[in-house]
Amino acid sequence: MSYLPTSADNAFLLFDVLKAGEQLQRLPAHAGTDEALMRQVLDEAGKWVGDVVAPLSREGDEVGAQFAAAKVTTPPGFAQAYQDFWQAGWPALACAEEDGGQGLPWVLEGVLYEWLSAANHGWTMAPGLLHGAYECIKHHGSDALKAAYLPKVASGEWLATMCLTEAHAGSDLGQVRTQAVPAGESDLGERYEISGGKIFISGGEHDLSENIVHLVLARLPGAPAGPKGLSLFLVPKVLPDGARNAVVCERIEEKMGLHGSPTCVMRFDGASGWLIGKPGAGLNAMFVMMNAARLHVALQGVGLLDAAWQKAHAYAMERRQMRAPGAVPASRGAGDTADLIIEHPTIARTLDVQRAWVDGGRVLAYQTGIYLDVARHAESAKEREQAQLWCSLITPVLKAAWTQQAFEGASACLQVFGGHGYIREWGIEQIVRDSRVAMIYEGTNEIQAIDLLVRKVQPDGGQAMGQWLLFLRKSLDAGRPLDAEVLRCLAQLRYFTTVLAQACRQDDTLAWRVADDYLRCVAVVLTGWAWAQIGATEGTDQARWQGPLKQVQQRVLPEMDWRMSLMKSQWTQASVVHGNQAFVPAG
Repeated sequence: MSYLPTSADNAFLLFDVLKAGEQLQRLPAHAGTDEALMRQVLDEAGKWVGDVVAPLSREGDEVGAQFAAAKVTTPPGFAQAYQDFWQAGWPALACAEEDGGQGLPWVLEGVLYEWLSAANHGWTMAPGLLHGAYECIKHHGSDALKAAYLPKVASGEWLATMCLTEAHAGSDLGQVRTQAVPAGESDLGERYEISGGKIFISGGEHDLSENIVHLVLARLPGAPAGPKGLSLFLVPKVLPDGARNAVVCERIEEKMGLHGSPTCVMRFDGASGWLIGKPGAGLNAMFVMMNAARLHVALQGVGLLDAAWQKAHAYAMERRQMRAPGAVPASRGAGDTADLIIEHPTIARTLDVQRAWVDGGRVLAYQTGIYLDVARHAESAKEREQAQLWCSLITPVLKAAWTQQAFEGASACLQVFGGHGYIREWGIEQIVRDSRVAMIYEGTNEIQAIDLLVRKVQPDGGQAMGQWLLFLRKSLDAGRPLDAEVLRCLAQLRYFTTVLAQACRQDDTLAWRVADDYLRCVAVVLTGWAWAQIGATEGTDQARWQGPLKQVQQRVLPEMDWRMSLMKSQWTQASVVHGNQAFVPAG
């Protein structure tokens, strides 16, 4: 079965739980964007994804991208689907109207890409970097570059890549060796010749669009070693005069998953490029692109987990095996000698736990998407600052926790099928393979955890995180059982964060040792908060919502105490080593 977007569920979380219409219409940029319009956009997006992109997923995986004579051919149907996609205006949803976009809220784009990733992750890799490239060029490109490239990137007519990684330089971009040498003036400003090699470039070559806009990290002559010596360059596949640039795809990688997406090894042989931003500030310009990409990847995790859940749930509603324990299920017919496996407690629990992570992730990611627009468009400087702070703190949590859950949860969903899950024809094994890479790209999950604890929580002693945890308490009612438990978790996490930040000052490596567990702790508590919001919304009394809500209480939130105990074991050892028992947390 192909993935089918459940637009009613997404709309319920977005508009009933989060009141997205009210939040967004307070912003001058979206005052005219009402809920009815947003619902209409999502309805049409869901239909298009289900009808056009989802049916291409299996053949895309089996045929894969093909490479010959430096050219890449995508699987059958991919190119036509992409032409339909950009011509229908889907890439331009959240781009500014002056750039040819539609000026709609970012969260609509977020939901669209969640569905696209769930329906066909390989195909979605191609347009997945478009909005980040758009933001990068818009905020850091010269007027000449913006005039020549921004409308084509905004519309999606031309696709884009992010060329960072080299064989010796992955997470440590300070080791990048690609060179950029000044080569005289041109109509687009000073031209540079770019020489070097890049690996792991998604969509570095393909037949989906006439041109590909490569954003390439390279070093200028005399640039200092390390990350401060990196500059960013726009290097098109096709030059403004129509000539082919000296950009070559040497091969495509053979991968565990994402067979429909060409992951390219690229060579730049003195290719013409133009500087984006200031010399030596390449990472600053690139991080605009990377941060947008990380939220997209978080939504990939949500979407892929939902796709796995859909397949497993459909199978569990058909497959009969053994008698279920307890009372006779209503689904057992007079002639049935076995019950549906959905009636078996282990299967029901497995599915409800994944559902809990899917819908909790949606609430958090959608709220983050709304805050992206608040950070840009709110009239109050304080409100903009607070929204940006939320995005800064929560984006690494979303990226790491939900991509991990996508892989582990998809594996749990495969287990629902038993032996059939291991067979290709059911499609669940493809989701397990495809989802694994999301834990690695756009900053590995370990780096996301370090970013959260070492760079964002530790420097201010946990104050910013503590403020947001206090803020979240305001929306909870201690009279409701789940809310009461979430209130306890928020208070404990806030205290723990403050004392942990103090302890990290006494031990040079403690933060790095516990960063993964800390991020997971935050994700668990935020999931509890998200479900408290869902549970307090009218219309969630049916089994669709009550099963996952029960698992949040029984299986998700208890993980916080376990993660804290793991961190405390490291903490105690660190305190003993440094002879400072004051930093050992109580309990």
